[in-house]
Amino acid sequence: MKIDIIENTPTLIRFKLSGANFSTANAIRRTAISRVPTFAIDSVTFYENSSAMFDEYIAHRIGLIPLATPKGYDEKDEILFTLSAEGPTTVYSSDLKANDKEVKAVNGKIPIMKLALGQTIRLDGKAVMRDANTSPKFQPGLVTYKALSDKEFDFYIETFGQMSPAEILARALSIISDNVKEIHKELKK
Repeated sequence: MKIDIIENTPTLIRFKLSGANFSTANAIRRTAISRVPTFAIDSVTFYENSSAMFDEYIAHRIGLIPLATPKGYDEKDEILFTLSAEGPTTVYSSDLKANDKEVKAVNGKIPIMKLALGQTIRLDGKAVMRDANTSPKFQPGLVTYKALSDKEFDFYIETFGQMSPAEILARALSIISDNVKEIHKELKK
């Protein structure tokens, strides 16, 4: 197999995969979409919410904010986020403060809610690292391919910001490799 990089930017990577078949191309696509773990806020504890929005709606919005997922973390790690604001104001993703400076909202300009005069919000959110098989909020990006022939595929990977598109590909290939090694090990028994 051979990979030729067509385009590589901080938000997307395009490459041509040659010498592979549809099963290999689809394994790469599906693993990159659903098996690469990322951080997302998974549970929210509200201490005060005098806004017009329901707690569940706010928690859902916060859970969909992409969080940076650097190397060196695993599924045992938990990151605590706090949010405290008083109106009148617009609350943005940059207002979420983490106990770990490496894991933060990748875009601080995502609006969470508007607070009117006298309205307040105080909450804690716990971010965990999971894969998209748990929930789509853990999906790292968009991955597609176009078959150029039976053995050539044009791949496109666009990140949601948690990690670079090249990192999504590298982590997906590592997961595939580990799975193949595990199958090989089981067959030797």
